[in-house]
Amino acid sequence: MRIDIITVLPELLKSPFEASILKRAIKANLVEVHFHNLRDYTSDNYKSVDDYQFGGGAGMVMMVEPVDKCISKLKSERDYDEIIYMTPDGNRLDQGTANEMSLKQNLMILCGHYKGVDQRIRDHFITREISIGDYVLSGGELGAAVFCDAVIRLIPGVLGNETSALTDSFQDNLLAPPIYTRPRDYKGWKVPDVLFSGNFPEIEKWREDEAYKRTKERRPDLLE
Repeated sequence: MRIDIITVLPELLKSPFEASILKRAIKANLVEVHFHNLRDYTSDNYKSVDDYQFGGGAGMVMMVEPVDKCISKLKSERDYDEIIYMTPDGNRLDQGTANEMSLKQNLMILCGHYKGVDQRIRDHFITREISIGDYVLSGGELGAAVFCDAVIRLIPGVLGNETSALTDSFQDNLLAPPIYTRPRDYKGWKVPDVLFSGNFPEIEKWREDEAYKRTKERRPDLLE
């Protein structure tokens, strides 16, 4: 998989990809992540990427020209499965979307900034608009990092145990069940005996029951 990220703050984005699972995935050549500074596609001496919005109103708007130049250049080099715009008014990122995106070969991500991007970019280039929640950040960079983490960890070979991702919360519209590790008894806080029974069908049934119980208590909307 290749991911191209268009941003006005590449330095803000780079650190998550230089550590942990994302770094290992890149080093193992399971994914390529490239950052494109939008200011490199400007045409004035000030490298301006924003301007006042027509009709008045507070907040600056990302201009159409530099974004068009950057997207058009990248599209001339390869075909993209999706051109994604990170924006608070996009469709909320969920596990199903992450699963779907992990099967793609080439993704392009445009990080919104200021008041947002000129609508003509959304009309003519963007194929998917994604939000990480009902709140507003100062830019789309952190949202892009969250999106990439959710997607890249699903690529075969990224996680040490590939079945781990299949048992995560939301994969089957249930939250994950409680999990435990050593010691078995800590300060009188004991691990359920069923997990030591050796009866794996019984253990799986316990996990399913606990996952359903937790989901019903915390996220009943997932069961509807």
